[in-house]
Amino acid sequence: MMWQDLIFLAGSVLSIVFLAPTVRDATANIPLGSSVPSMTIGAIYAVTYATMGMTFSAAGSLGVAMMWSLIVSYRSPSPHDGPANVVRFAGSLARQARRTVSDFLSDEEYPAPGQSAD
Repeated sequence: MMWQDLIFLAGSVLSIVFLAPTVRDATANIPLGSSVPSMTIGAIYAVTYATMGMTFSAAGSLGVAMMWSLIVSYRSPSPHDGPANVVRFAGSLARQARRTVSDFLSDEEYPAPGQSAD
């Protein structure tokens, strides 16, 4: 066992301890734009640590990802609860991306007054 494995585990345990009050607070509203990426990063770290043989770090990061998944599911400001919030967030992100690309392309096609189209 590497000592770094225990350090990463300790950091993950602290994160879990700090996230617990948010999970318990029924009035907490954490935006999906914060919680979904945090959940995803925790899961990616867990897989990465596992592939490096850092079992304790992987378990700790998986615990953090699970805490964030609970926040995604039950503490988002949306009127809906549950894991479907991840799908809603992904759909919203895709719509925003399409709108941004569409706005960008329409700005290039029809430049603002005083701007050239080159």
